Amino acid sequence: MTAATMSDTQPSGLLPPGSRVGIVAGSGSLPVNVAQSLALAGLQPFVVILENEADRLLELKHHQHVVLPIESAAVAFDHMKAAGVTHAVLAGGVARRPRLTALKWTPRVLKVLPRLAIELALGDDGLLRAVMRHIENAGIRVVGAHEVVPDLLARSGAMTLVAPGAEDERNIKAALEAAKAIGRMDIGQAAIAIGGRAVALEGIEGTDGLLERMIPMRNHGRLAGKTGGVLVKCAKPSQDLRADLPAIGPKTVLDAKRAGLRGIAVESNRAFVLDFSQTVAAADEAGLFISGIEVEP
Repeated sequence: MTAATMSDTQPSGLLPPGSRVGIVAGSGSLPVNVAQSLALAGLQPFVVILENEADRLLELKHHQHVVLPIESAAVAFDHMKAAGVTHAVLAGGVARRPRLTALKWTPRVLKVLPRLAIELALGDDGLLRAVMRHIENAGIRVVGAHEVVPDLLARSGAMTLVAPGAEDERNIKAALEAAKAIGRMDIGQAAIAIGGRAVALEGIEGTDGLLERMIPMRNHGRLAGKTGGVLVKCAKPSQDLRADLPAIGPKTVLDAKRAGLRGIAVESNRAFVLDFSQTVAAADEAGLFISGIEVEP
């Protein structure tokens, strides 16, 4: 598959007539890609821009929107209901958790306060499930971004001019096993393998931080060479697929190049390739591969 055979802007036809999608927008390209795809299909989204989290504000504010701090979730539900939102998508990164002391005190929040205190201490997956449950309790159905704009998902096989070779396949296998292992522990979704063994695992700093850590590690005498290796990203084995699917974009490619890697492998049909044309073009220019891989449970 090449950039010419995969659209950045083809939304799903699965939404019933009269639907309106609300996007809870954090950082990165995913909320922008989802909003643009919906708008091009004539389905105008309503965007809840998370203050100090969303970073592509100009593009997001092109759509009907409201800007709210992350602690104003209950108010966000009211805004979405008033705008006729029937389905909600959680899209983009969120760097910090809501602070209990900064919550917007509404009757709805006070009613569930004891549960909120417990939920805010959960791991990422548990907290996301709790957020989705609260949205659905407000009468809005939560759907995955991949259900609304499935053409953003990675397909199987090479998406670039360069395809992985035999050594790359060995690294993909090793990194995938490591990524699945940390996913089972709700730690992260990505790992890097060099020389057929995992050498770095994603932590709370995310994929950007993982690749940044990889750069100085190139001087470590135990690594097999100054270049080579593969980044692999896959969904956590038990995660709710409606939120936090793995994603890569142009920055991931540039960071992988700086880290001396040969390519990136992502789980096909369960990971996003954001800004697809730009991402593939960046990989082709850098001489890296991007490949979609099948992942066994």
